[in-house]
Amino acid sequence: MGKTSKTTQSSVSCHQCPAMCCRYVATEIDEPASKKDYGNIRWYLMHRDVHVFIDHEDEWYLEFETPCENLGSDNRCTIYEDRPHICREHGDTEIDCEFHASADPHTVRFSTATEFEDWLDAQGIKWRRKRK
Repeated sequence: MGKTSKTTQSSVSCHQCPAMCCRYVATEIDEPASKKDYGNIRWYLMHRDVHVFIDHEDEWYLEFETPCENLGSDNRCTIYEDRPHICREHGDTEIDCEFHASADPHTVRFSTATEFEDWLDAQGIKWRRKRK
């Protein structure tokens, strides 16, 4: 009975959701610890539709804002019955579904190199290369 209830909840939510989880790809990255690491993140953020965020567990992620090619104009999956395993598992519970998230899923999210640089400065992190 619990499984049916969970499936019903997910189904209702999926019909109402604007396919939030189908509009980006995020991959975990190591927390930056050196000037080279900071430079790499700055470089990521110099690209259009690329973001870096820190989640509530202090894990760092590189996010590419790009919709799935199988997302229909009605925000429904056009290959639903043959969708990848990661899609089948995502959103099984309200905790891992962006639609149900009551709080911002990020503690910090950077969209530009300048935002990241300002954050580094505010944290007192020495990230600038020394000039010769």
